[in-house]
Amino acid sequence: MKTCFILGASGGIGQAIAKKLARSGYSLILHYQTNQHAIEQLCHSLPDGTVLQTVQCDLRNEPSIDEMIKSIVCPVDTLVFASGTSLVKLFQDVTSKEMEDLLLIHIKSPWLISQRLLPHMIKQRKGHIVMISSIWGEVGASCEVVYSSVKGAQDSFVKALAKEVGPSGVHVNGIRPGFIQTDMNAHFSSEDLSQIKEEIPLGRLGEPRDVADAVEFLVGDGSSYVHGQMLNVNGAWSG
Repeated sequence: MKTCFILGASGGIGQAIAKKLARSGYSLILHYQTNQHAIEQLCHSLPDGTVLQTVQCDLRNEPSIDEMIKSIVCPVDTLVFASGTSLVKLFQDVTSKEMEDLLLIHIKSPWLISQRLLPHMIKQRKGHIVMISSIWGEVGASCEVVYSSVKGAQDSFVKALAKEVGPSGVHVNGIRPGFIQTDMNAHFSSEDLSQIKEEIPLGRLGEPRDVADAVEFLVGDGSSYVHGQMLNVNGAWSG
């Protein structure tokens, strides 16, 4: 049995990943922070027996993370970090609390969770960790300076951890999505979306399934020599 733990499974990208991996024969552990209704709907849409467990956790809270890890009912072979939140704001207006929240959600919680779940992967000499980062981690974005910073840190985490655990048979990779149509981008007007679409060489906006397809590739046998990489899924859009 292949078991995948998806952090942020209630979001658009997380849901698409869950559905894709369920069709690939994975059993799933699904995390959500607040949107229980979305998780319940997701579970109903998946084949019976696919979901081993759903877990609620505030990734800004280390004791909550500890409790979540203790509650996991079976060993995890594949770990996908799809959780996160953006922050669109002038840098000088960002509060210390907002900075701290983004650091905890995007950087410290992946550190802590990976640290706790790696021993099993290392012991069995196989496993996958996939980080869903962002195009802004590579090129940066005006009015998203803090978000860009934590996404850049995620990219470095992937590259460094891959070097450390590669000899133990654990694959670590990441994905940098471009513009993906999810609730995180729901604030864009139809005019904004049209302009962005015109800027994307492939001629369309990204969809959650595009990211899910990339995850399926990275955790599959066909990517056995892909390691420590950040895969851009952006239609050649440079932001």
